[in-house]
Amino acid sequence: MEVSGTMRAVRITGHGGPDRLESVEVAVPVPRDGEVLVRVGAVALNNTDLWTREGSYGRPGAPDALSGWRGPIDFPRIQGADVTGRVAAVGPDAEERLVGRRVLVDPAIYDAGGPDANPVGLMGSERDGGYAEYVTVPVERVHDVTESPLTDDQLAALPIAYGTALGMIERGGVGEGETVVVSGASGGVGLALVQLARERGARVLAISSGSKVGSVREAGAHHVVDRAQDIIEQIRGVAPEGVDVVLDVVAGDLLGEGLPLLREAGRWVVAGALGGYDVKLDVRRLYLHNARIIGSAMHTPRHFDLLVELARRAGIQPVVAATFPLEQAARAQEELGRREHVGKIVMHP
Repeated sequence: MEVSGTMRAVRITGHGGPDRLESVEVAVPVPRDGEVLVRVGAVALNNTDLWTREGSYGRPGAPDALSGWRGPIDFPRIQGADVTGRVAAVGPDAEERLVGRRVLVDPAIYDAGGPDANPVGLMGSERDGGYAEYVTVPVERVHDVTESPLTDDQLAALPIAYGTALGMIERGGVGEGETVVVSGASGGVGLALVQLARERGARVLAISSGSKVGSVREAGAHHVVDRAQDIIEQIRGVAPEGVDVVLDVVAGDLLGEGLPLLREAGRWVVAGALGGYDVKLDVRRLYLHNARIIGSAMHTPRHFDLLVELARRAGIQPVVAATFPLEQAARAQEELGRREHVGKIVMHP
């Protein structure tokens, strides 16, 4: 089966503001050997979309250099890493039985085969993504979720946010009964961390504020710390014995000031820098207490397999904050950038 003709897509023409997004008609991509063509049912937005468009990732030795997720980007680039849809066609060597199956796409590009490979690229940055009616995907990166009771919008909310969160939880070794702090708890990754850590049986202390507190509690937080007040003192008040793990997408001053909160052999897992990437800390609090600072960029194939199993049995319930048509991608990204929502923003081609 082949799909031909043109499709609607939204792509970035260079690094910059929302004006760099352009809506175009382009040829439907043709799946090559080892690929399938997915008709996009829903695509979710992530901070990665904003930072890739802005070129905010920097490069080794040049933190202020304009860069995509892992380096220079070939423009124009169709954005969008969070994709669910149905297989519309397969490449020459892929199995026809996949056609028509509802799939969840693992957006990572890995450095090797095997279940513990590291992500070194991303759909929407290092290859075209799902801000389009169709997208080609390596066949090993599509996972059949036809029978999942989750909606397409909920499934699209999973790959980056929940994949990143699950990677953090796995790398941090979060276990039942441990006390866990989640920063940025009302964002996509933060809310996923709250749900997944609670599902693991951890005691969850979430950092949030204002009108979002109720939603964070509803997601499973045992206690919510107000980020508008002294965060460190509030956590000490709730967990005077210290915490086992911090799952952090903020970094900045929180990391430097909060490191003494860790118990002996505690773990601080970092997967973002919303509060700033230039961190100052007392390294004595690190080595004298056998603490670990762990970097976590997304997930491995093994982590994503765990996520797919949760999706198939609806073991988690992603929160969808708003939906937009594809043509309003710039407006959707601006809404994401305001950070006034709780959950995920999703677009429909």
